[in-house]
Amino acid sequence: MKRLYSIALFAAFIALAGCSKPAPTPVAAAGPKSVPVPVAKAISRTVPAGFDVTGAFAADESSDIAPHVAGRVISTPVDAGAFVRQGQVVAELEHRDAQLRVEQAQAQLNQATAAQRQAQSRIGYGGNGQFDPTQMPEVAAARAAYESAKAVAKQAGADAQRFANLVATGDVSRSNYEKFRTQQETAEAQANAARQQYEAALNGAKQAWGGVEGSQAAVEAAKAQLAQAEKALADTTIRAPFDGFITDRPIAAGEYVALNNKIATIVKIGTMKLELQTPEQRAAQVKTGMTVNARVAAWPDRVFTGKVTAVNPSVNPASRVFIVEAKFDNPKADLRPGMFSTARIQLPGGETAVFVPKTAVYRDKTTDSYQLFAIENGAARLRVVVPGETEGDQIRIVSGLTGNETVAAGRLTDLYDGVPVEVKQ
Repeated sequence: MKRLYSIALFAAFIALAGCSKPAPTPVAAAGPKSVPVPVAKAISRTVPAGFDVTGAFAADESSDIAPHVAGRVISTPVDAGAFVRQGQVVAELEHRDAQLRVEQAQAQLNQATAAQRQAQSRIGYGGNGQFDPTQMPEVAAARAAYESAKAVAKQAGADAQRFANLVATGDVSRSNYEKFRTQQETAEAQANAARQQYEAALNGAKQAWGGVEGSQAAVEAAKAQLAQAEKALADTTIRAPFDGFITDRPIAAGEYVALNNKIATIVKIGTMKLELQTPEQRAAQVKTGMTVNARVAAWPDRVFTGKVTAVNPSVNPASRVFIVEAKFDNPKADLRPGMFSTARIQLPGGETAVFVPKTAVYRDKTTDSYQLFAIENGAARLRVVVPGETEGDQIRIVSGLTGNETVAAGRLTDLYDGVPVEVKQ
């Protein structure tokens, strides 16, 4: 019993000793480590005045391409999204019938041309210059015969008159005079017949020239028919009316299209129109020629510059806004029809604006917002800001800063709201 009591006493002593061991002293937690960052002062300066509006981009020109003739589609060499040049083939229709009509019209023209040459050869006309019927061989010969007969009749008349005078003086007998008088009448009759033959030849030449003119008219009519047939053939090939992008092509090979069917839609976006919804209280301020700076979500870091080209004089009575149209050069097709835009219309005069380095602003994709860090009392403070236009390496802050702040100009990914910072010189 005594042995057991001693063992129990010893165990109790050991347990009491373990419980009386002092606890370890706790270690204080270390604070956040400061981040060295470069800084910059926000700058306030006077910039041109303006106001912000919103709108959507539209193509400078848009066209629904329709066929000039009805027919079955045999090919569609372009697809939606393709860029085409003016005159490039968009679709082709069946053209066999149109080709046959061209060949028929060509044959009719050849026939009319041959008839024209035949009519010209009959009158000796070479097809150059004005036609003179008196130069035809038959007419010229008849005229020469008529002139000769007139000369003979004139001479016979003179001889008869001379003998008439001699008869009056008794120098010749009347029988001699009667002989010369008969010769005069015969010569005059022959001259009259020659005149009639000349006039008949001249009229015949004129009638023959009328046939030539008729053949020429037939040739012109055949040419017109050929031109119509060629146009009908050309119309079976549907071409782009201007340079642009194909946005829709609802037809396919094998379909039959009528004159009111749409073959494709083409838009011209080398120049874009921005239609801005402008409050009516700005109606007296906006003028054509004013500068417009626009932003789109697809290019968040870019500012597109255009000019006001039209101001709608009518205000929508429901929304109390009017449309201001601005045009933008778009050589690389960065702007697309339908893109929403926030824009600033520059007004005459100036206003105070705040600028910071571009490196001080970053875009938070999770919240789709622009942020920066202002340095306050040795710590970084997160600010959500609205950026404006850029000037060189500076960006305007439309809202979120007063212009008296110092901002972090680098290492933005290492910062968060409230983290201590060490200004890096």
